[in-house]
Amino acid sequence: MGQLKDADAIGKVGNPVCGDVMWLYIKVKKSKGKLRIADIKFQTFGCVAAIATSSVITDLAKGKTLEEAFKISMTDVTKSLGNLPSVKLHCSKLAADALAEAIYDYYVKHKMPIPKQLEEKHKEVLRHRREIAERYRDWIEAEEKVLKNKKK
Repeated sequence: MGQLKDADAIGKVGNPVCGDVMWLYIKVKKSKGKLRIADIKFQTFGCVAAIATSSVITDLAKGKTLEEAFKISMTDVTKSLGNLPSVKLHCSKLAADALAEAIYDYYVKHKMPIPKQLEEKHKEVLRHRREIAERYRDWIEAEEKVLKNKKK
């Protein structure tokens, strides 16, 4: 939990209905010729289920290649928790989306070709992000300011 200093990429997602917001930070290293998630942390503003799914996605993704990590689904997250109430299943989707966004961010920053499925998921997340940004503008701006100051 928390910010990952010197993160290589960040996935920022939110649910416009419930208002949950997740930021997922990844550090990527090359191991055995493949890019792997060497470290991963999260910051979540939301309910207990949102926090739990954020935590589980970090456990599922750490050590995986970017391709393996992108395949982690909301079903994988839910199963790892031993299930979720149906009204909270959207939290597992949010966690999977946060991971996909972090991977997307990594591909963009490193000018790598973006797989079609990842591009499609990114477009969906962008729609939700615009809605969340309107609701939580002050919090998001404060977090981004902190990140910029740490990089200086």
